Amino acid sequence: MKYWALLVAALYVLILAALTIPVVAAAFAPNFGWADVKWPTESDFGEFWPYLFWLLVMGLSQFALLAVPVRLTERRPVTRGPLLPTILAAGLMAGGLATGAALAVSEFVRRGAAAEGWGGWGAIILGVLTWAAWSFVFVRMGRRMPSADVVTRVCRLLFRGSILELLIAVPTHIVARYRNYCCAGVLTFIGLAMGISVMLFSFGPAVFFLFAERWKRLHPSVSAEETESAA
Repeated sequence: MKYWALLVAALYVLILAALTIPVVAAAFAPNFGWADVKWPTESDFGEFWPYLFWLLVMGLSQFALLAVPVRLTERRPVTRGPLLPTILAAGLMAGGLATGAALAVSEFVRRGAAAEGWGGWGAIILGVLTWAAWSFVFVRMGRRMPSADVVTRVCRLLFRGSILELLIAVPTHIVARYRNYCCAGVLTFIGLAMGISVMLFSFGPAVFFLFAERWKRLHPSVSAEETESAA
């Protein structure tokens, strides 16, 4: 089942990468179009490494979120060890939503000076604090609820949080794009990217369970052997 979890995480990264160009084109039209699309060369790596690092972090977080679903599918006990990566990954996504919303509001209020001074650092600090706070909440939740319910509850909260964050990022981005200053809408676009990313992220366990259920139907004998060995 770990291979299916890797497949879901890889599929998630591919979807994010595939959505990158269309979303950028839509968010920054007409200043950005398909003619501006090019494959990065070695000289462009310095500009693209944050984007590649973001994809890597999102993929690893998606895989970490699936740690509990993998053990549940294999009918193995879920201890605090496997639950911790899921909690940290979910908390990180909550922190990303807070950072994206803070950057969007900051650019909306400060008219393009959001990344100067304490604007950018304040959003990052807020994201880290949100990560810590929600991780603590998820840990408390894990002590009171079954592991399967924790994952379901976490994904539901992240989905709702992504909708709330997009309700902030979308209108602020529209307003920022109509303002005449350099790089208008860049920080509000980060908010858009985080909202969409976390929304897709919250569907990871559901997609994994669909893959696992389909695999078990196609390989009933192997599934029975795995269940006996786990028991």
